[in-house]
Amino acid sequence: MSAALPLASYGLDKLYLFPYFQTREDFQRATGKEAPAFDCLRPPKRWFDPAAENTNRRNMFYERVLAQAANGQPLVTEQGTPTLEPLTLSKTEAATVNIPEAKANVPGADVPEVPVPLRALEPEEELYFGWAGIPFVHNKNYELPGTEAGFTAKDREILQAVARKLNVNLGF
Repeated sequence: MSAALPLASYGLDKLYLFPYFQTREDFQRATGKEAPAFDCLRPPKRWFDPAAENTNRRNMFYERVLAQAANGQPLVTEQGTPTLEPLTLSKTEAATVNIPEAKANVPGADVPEVPVPLRALEPEEELYFGWAGIPFVHNKNYELPGTEAGFTAKDREILQAVARKLNVNLGF
């Protein structure tokens, strides 16, 4: 199992169990194979599970993916954090990608993607919503930028600017 990264915050991609392919070309570069034709009747899927192809099971079960509403927005816990849920796919679906062509207005490409299975969070990791409501991972061993206790250097600059404007001597 991977340990938490030595960073305050990082993207969910650091939890992915499988490589994520942004484009069909990325898939071909990484695997040496051409991606299957995009099927507009299935949601986009930019990852695959190599073990799924060789299993005797009909379905593959993944313990955790980012839970999404029908519109693709992350679902939120009562505490206001992103939530995870299990995912089951047929072995055929799990073993293949469904990457749309890199052009505008591809039918079927405008629906939410199949989320990538994630590794378990380490005890020092937690999910949170960052800028623009994007889910991130916080390593609790580090303070998130902007959440430091007390005054920061930026806070002091602002206070000094206000004091100068009001003609107040702060004594420092």
